Amino acid sequence: MRACARALGLSVWLGCAVAAQQPPSADAVLRHAIELHQAGDIPGATAEYREYLKLEPKNVMARSNLGAALSKAGQYEEAIAEYRQALELEPRNLPVRVNLALAYYKTSQISAAAEELAKAIQQQPSNRQVIFLLADCDLRLGENKKVIELLSPLEKESPDDKALIYLLGTALIRDNQAARGQVLVDRILREGESAEARLLLGTTKMNAQDFSEALTDLKRAAELNPQLPDVYSYYGLALMSTGDMASAAGAFRKELESNPNDFVSNLQIGVLFKQDQQYDEARSSFERALRVRPGDPAVRYQLATLDVMTGNIGQACTKLEQLTRDTPDFVEAHVSLATVYYRLKRKGDGDRERATVLKLNAEKQAAEPGAKMP
Repeated sequence: MRACARALGLSVWLGCAVAAQQPPSADAVLRHAIELHQAGDIPGATAEYREYLKLEPKNVMARSNLGAALSKAGQYEEAIAEYRQALELEPRNLPVRVNLALAYYKTSQISAAAEELAKAIQQQPSNRQVIFLLADCDLRLGENKKVIELLSPLEKESPDDKALIYLLGTALIRDNQAARGQVLVDRILREGESAEARLLLGTTKMNAQDFSEALTDLKRAAELNPQLPDVYSYYGLALMSTGDMASAAGAFRKELESNPNDFVSNLQIGVLFKQDQQYDEARSSFERALRVRPGDPAVRYQLATLDVMTGNIGQACTKLEQLTRDTPDFVEAHVSLATVYYRLKRKGDGDRERATVLKLNAEKQAAEPGAKMP
């Protein structure tokens, strides 16, 4: 959660300046850099850290401090480079790894942040703040089962922790474990009406395809706390499901005002842009969504079909071929690829894809509850 990121902060290593054998000039430069950093002079501290690292490039503490100063100034990509260099020198340096994860998080490189946080937890399994931040990353990546596995042991220890209940409850509901999720929703509701409880209730009803009832809860959640992460993205989904596309677009825009890299809102507003033939805007939205969840099949499919609509048939064909190799059960991708093959006069390939679609649909129908077995 965003609060987790704020709570962890970006630690500054303020230990002893240098060892006795280092040159006094280097010692003085580093001491001055730390003094400037502590005084809040970030540009001055950054310059001094860089000067010191010219003399002592393998000093992990100085490089970590430089990363913290760059992060403080919002120069996250440069901070990431410094943290990575520090970790090359000391791979098991936990504070540096957590700071690297935070820098990735703040630049919406959520997959990279999750990877570093998972390594941090291997070193320190009991660090709750890191656990919560990893759970938030996994939730943003759609890895609901990972969130459940990560937080379920903590539920027994802290059954009244609201942040834990909300993250775990959200993951359970999104994983279609409605009964267990409802228990956590009820726990939140005992504290009185809240945006978090309303959002969870609305999400539960969305999963049950009760869109009109979900709309009521999600609208109320947005009224109670317009800044609650995901509230407008799910409100927008409910509006789309009830056919109100114009209001849905407005809801997605509100989510993106507070979180420009929200995956759901970027994906769905991209779909609406595409439907309105605003192709440049659609592509930008899809590409932002893909940066949050690299390799996501739904986004890759939208980009491929956007290529079809804008006449880039060759690019679309390449993308769809790769997508169907990576996700062979993605029926819509096979349908679109068949269409592309026919447009390219590749009838044999088109017929093969069409046969694949018929096979996948038959398998899906056979697996549905109540399907008759031969």
